Amino acid sequence: MSKQRGEKQFCGAIDIGGTKISAALFTPDGTMSGKRKVPVDKEGGEKVAGQAVELIQDLVSRSSEEGGRLSALGICVPGVVYHDSGVVWAPNIAGWRHYHLRSKIQEKTKLPLLLESDRSAYVIGEQWRGIAEGLKNIIFLAVGTGIGAGLMIDGRICRGSEDIAGAVGWFALNPDYKPEYAEMGCFESEASGNSVARRAMAMLKSGEPSLMRRMVGGKNSNVTAQTVIEAARRKDLLARRTIEVTIQYLAMGIANLISLLNPEMIVLGGGLFQAGDILLEPVRAGFRKWAQPLAAETVRIELSRLGEDAGLYGAAKLAWEHPPVLKEEMRCRPRNT
Repeated sequence: MSKQRGEKQFCGAIDIGGTKISAALFTPDGTMSGKRKVPVDKEGGEKVAGQAVELIQDLVSRSSEEGGRLSALGICVPGVVYHDSGVVWAPNIAGWRHYHLRSKIQEKTKLPLLLESDRSAYVIGEQWRGIAEGLKNIIFLAVGTGIGAGLMIDGRICRGSEDIAGAVGWFALNPDYKPEYAEMGCFESEASGNSVARRAMAMLKSGEPSLMRRMVGGKNSNVTAQTVIEAARRKDLLARRTIEVTIQYLAMGIANLISLLNPEMIVLGGGLFQAGDILLEPVRAGFRKWAQPLAAETVRIELSRLGEDAGLYGAAKLAWEHPPVLKEEMRCRPRNT
């Protein structure tokens, strides 16, 4: 772990998603360099772990090329991390249901390794170098193909007794129970990016005129959330009604988070909130009807500043906070003269 005085010190960050893996180097002040992104191997299992190892080796090489060394690694995954065992549960990656990721990685490297769920990494990243910098009570609501929340309470990550805290996709928001709620939860079923597409496809069956049919060449099954959002921007009425239902569920879910945890800020991220121009202001207006009034008065609702890099920043911050790395960084920091 020792290093020459004057030698640059880096930590590595890897963000393993359902479709891509990103990796980058970070300095102690949060400067990112050497970012690389590759698609996730669809075979999953050992193949994806092997991709992570290759990216780690690349980070080691890049840190050397930049005149330094890699001191630790932070890795975030799309699911649950059991911190005591290093086992992960990532249902979007084949073979990663209770997969021993930490031991697989440490077979190939002896660097200090920190694992975290993606949603917790997102909120850590935004608190370190993003829109929530310096705050202590923050929720990162990630809305993409699924829905999850990173929870920071009084400056600490809330993980729960089984490391499952933040699974807000299971919020019960509709008393008219639907069978799909058993698979993904009510909130996720009604307000995720996938739900926007499913709702639009169902509405198109009515035969009502819509730009969306032309946009997908008459194949309703090709409709995506992006299709709906683009049509809504072009004032398509059916697309706008689809988005309005989604906004209502988002407002209710956000109101529940505010009433329960009284955050200073809710940061909105994930693929769906790339359409901030369509969603942000209606959500800001809509949650107040449902939320505890005093908590609603003080909270800020903001879009992520770090975007798709939030997980990388969060993973890097965790790596820098690893006790041996902190100790080494303080020892090698030049004294004031």
